[in-house]
Amino acid sequence: MKYTSGELGRIFVVRLEHGDVVHESLEALAMKEGIEAAAVVAVGGADMDSLLVVGPEDGRKVPVRPMKHLLHEAHEVVGTGTIFPDDTGRPILHMHMACGRKDRTITGCVRSGVKAWHVIECIVIEIKDCPARRLADPLIGFKLLAPNA
Repeated sequence: MKYTSGELGRIFVVRLEHGDVVHESLEALAMKEGIEAAAVVAVGGADMDSLLVVGPEDGRKVPVRPMKHLLHEAHEVVGTGTIFPDDTGRPILHMHMACGRKDRTITGCVRSGVKAWHVIECIVIEIKDCPARRLADPLIGFKLLAPNA
């Protein structure tokens, strides 16, 4: 286990509107407001044609080859994630979202493009004075959280 600490900063109440792409919108907010690190929660709806990363094709092979799932209809959603900068200082959202419709739920990462259906409400809780960064891991092929970067 690796860890670090930080201090509670500002809290942002965000309404994503119909068609807003979750990761693009929250990363743009982070850039505009100078948010380097944050915890994020989200609730609302995902529009059809949203795309989730739903796991690796083979969990034993590297680099990881992600599987994707297209939402064909609007879904209820709840998600949680974090924002940390990469090695260039750009804020990167890592959020997983459970998307449900009727009696079925699919869970995955929003990175491929989840779009708001009418509204997704987000609470962004800023973490100040935190050295954590997302650094490239060439073996896995992701930018992984490095708490003491």
